[in-house]
Amino acid sequence: MPPMNQALHQVLRQRGVHVTAQPLAMMSAVSSRPHATAEELADDVRAVIGTISRQAVYDTLNVLVEQQLVRRIQPSGSVARYEDRVGDNHHHLVCRGCGLVFDVDCAVGAVPCLTADDDHGFKIDEAEVIYWGHCRSCRAAASASRAAARAGPRANAKTQKTARPKRK
Repeated sequence: MPPMNQALHQVLRQRGVHVTAQPLAMMSAVSSRPHATAEELADDVRAVIGTISRQAVYDTLNVLVEQQLVRRIQPSGSVARYEDRVGDNHHHLVCRGCGLVFDVDCAVGAVPCLTADDDHGFKIDEAEVIYWGHCRSCRAAASASRAAARAGPRANAKTQKTARPKRK
């Protein structure tokens, strides 16, 4: 067994997860495709082990999330996504156009966002920040679309004559 597989087996056992083909394949899928949806991960797992039910996909992901081996994020208006970057204080950058997701380290210092103005007596151990915007590709597509829209009416006006209906 390759060392990485041995290490994964050991981690799963330490966390009380049954070491079967499903969690092994799921961990591999999450690792190779960060921020994937459950459906995308199911496709990846099926490519490795042949078959897995939708219920087994969600059950396996839930166990991995509960055992803090996988993190579930759900940006507003999006389905849940999964990643194996756990145990650090990172955030996400989400494109409003295409849904592309990137990890973003804390903005300044080690964990500045864990210092709330008023913690209301809480001992804060995590902050979830999502930055929203438009990625380079979506901005370029929008810019091209705006340019085409601006050129369209002028170009059409020169090549088409508008017929006005006669009034009776």
